[in-house]
Amino acid sequence: MKLAFVVNRVETEKDDYTTIRLARKAAARGHEIAFISLGDFIYASDGRICAIATLPKVGEYEDDPAYLHHLQQEAETQRIVVEDYDIVMLRSDPADELASRPWAPPSSLLFAQLAAAHGTIVLNDPGHLTHAQNKTYFQHFPEEVRPSTCITRDADEVETFLKEHGGKGVLKPLQGSGGQGVFIVTQDNRQNLNQIIESVTRDGYAIVQEYLPAAADGDLRIITMNGRPLQVDGQYASLRRSNSSDDHRSNISAGGQADLEQPDEAALRAAEMCAPKLIDDGMYLAGLDVVGDKMIEVNVDTPGALNYIEDLSGVDFCGAILDDLERKVRLAKNYSGRLTNRHLAVV
Repeated sequence: MKLAFVVNRVETEKDDYTTIRLARKAAARGHEIAFISLGDFIYASDGRICAIATLPKVGEYEDDPAYLHHLQQEAETQRIVVEDYDIVMLRSDPADELASRPWAPPSSLLFAQLAAAHGTIVLNDPGHLTHAQNKTYFQHFPEEVRPSTCITRDADEVETFLKEHGGKGVLKPLQGSGGQGVFIVTQDNRQNLNQIIESVTRDGYAIVQEYLPAAADGDLRIITMNGRPLQVDGQYASLRRSNSSDDHRSNISAGGQADLEQPDEAALRAAEMCAPKLIDDGMYLAGLDVVGDKMIEVNVDTPGALNYIEDLSGVDFCGAILDDLERKVRLAKNYSGRLTNRHLAVV
């Protein structure tokens, strides 16, 4: 199998990224790997989709840091034909490009759509990922699993929403990730509300949500594959993210703590309610962040934490994903283009 990963920039990849873990395990199976940075696609004069890619060597590596070192320091860079690859996995974070390269994420999606049209399996489906790259996508899921939410840039609207919910709520930017720019508004910091609103809305819309008391214990990150919770030998790919400090953010990238925890019935029901939408949109891999019986966020760009879950559980979840990717390649070849990319993404 020839497998390409589209990332923000090869040089900014880190050894605790799920992408690096997936690529290392794929290389150990003998699969050819390519890494493509967002700004390195080419629409060639002959109509082919190409890219300047970094090509790590096939083989086994001691660990993720060793693989990353090879990728960034030793691997060759050359022009490739993207549509020669069986699968392209889109693993970039649009929020990282807001300040310096806002053109990069939408441009790369256009190239990905062309590659899919030429027969390469692209995951997640780039046609629907275009509409899923900010948090308004979250509002398309059933109301039963969503906290009460208002999206606005108007300070009066924010204040009205907070009053309707007992003066407490969560304020965060519409576009962002990793817990950046997230504030919990309470009576204790109410005097700073105007400054908080200005900070959050500086670069766009704000989301204000009801505060869920269960969030004090963090959130549960559940990885889904083909729309449903990823499970291997009875073990779900999930963990609890929390923060014991005064920082309320539980994101691991923001200093949160990760502890292995299996989803309870309420969390699994929330995931079940999300499945039809994820499947209909071709969202192959997603990260559902659940508090109690409510889903507070859906990550369809770079669902992470899989490396932490593997290290804590000893379960080879990446291996299960690679098994599934190999199966998709077989299906695509047997159906000779008669299945759409969206269908292949979640079949």
